[in-house]
Amino acid sequence: MSVTSEQAAWFQGAFDSLVDNVGQAILGKEETIKLVIASMLSEGHVLLEDFPGTGKTVLAKALANTLEGTNSRIQFTPDLLPSDVTGVTIYNQSSNKFEFHKGPIFASVVLADEINRASPKTQSALLEVMEEGVVTVDGESYPVGKPFMVIATQNPVEQAGTYKLPEAQLDRFLIKTSLGYPDRDTAVSLLLDAANRSRSSKITPIIGAPSLIAMSQLASEVHVDRSVMEYITDIVHATRSHKDVALGVSMRGGLALARMIKTWALGHGRTYATPDDVNTLAIPVLAHRLIVDAESEFAGVKAEDIVSGILVDLPVPAYRAA
Repeated sequence: MSVTSEQAAWFQGAFDSLVDNVGQAILGKEETIKLVIASMLSEGHVLLEDFPGTGKTVLAKALANTLEGTNSRIQFTPDLLPSDVTGVTIYNQSSNKFEFHKGPIFASVVLADEINRASPKTQSALLEVMEEGVVTVDGESYPVGKPFMVIATQNPVEQAGTYKLPEAQLDRFLIKTSLGYPDRDTAVSLLLDAANRSRSSKITPIIGAPSLIAMSQLASEVHVDRSVMEYITDIVHATRSHKDVALGVSMRGGLALARMIKTWALGHGRTYATPDDVNTLAIPVLAHRLIVDAESEFAGVKAEDIVSGILVDLPVPAYRAA
């Protein structure tokens, strides 16, 4: 089944409405908001890495408030336990049975604030649920339901008391992006509205879970020409053989990029994906999955520069619309 032009127009309208709604809380960052919403519609998770005070938490809260569903916030700290995230089984004396009490991970949108401050043991509690959408406690599996999205934030500057996210965890984030500081005009607008201390709380829900799931299913049916998939494969293979890379992109990364370009294309009103979509999304989807060689990293080589260089070197394929 292929997507019709009428369906593409409906999807684009709904996508733009979501962007505009979240944009009421985050001014001047439309492209970043589009990336985050496209990730949500691709059933993926988002890692926001940026300096303090750039609006990471506001963005996550605004997105959560846009959906008619549950949302929760987990403040990650060094003493946080895995059961504080997933939940715990408690013995009920009145019924003489063990009962499972759900943790904050059971929500439609979960904000994992300062995720790198928790110990690796606690971070590992997210691995299963982010990949499979279920939590296993004492041998019993509990689905978290759909939609389900984790938005994690971390501060790249202050490293005292933090733990580096393991590669397996980074690979489970569909994209890694940042907001950055606002431009001059946006900064002035924010200062003029300084009395509004909680911009995200004024965001009202505009879409329910059934509509969100329908949009995700529609995006999965977008046409992608074989040449575009071959282009993605060539990019992924190039990361594995690059001289500055210790560990390249996994197959999960290639599949993530393939899902993301479909949603991105439909969000822009097209029923087909193009190589330009791949070029636009390659860095946010793939760069955080690379492990740069230690000597190259010491010399200042960054994963984003490696992916950018690969895109320059590889020939862009011709494609057929559909």
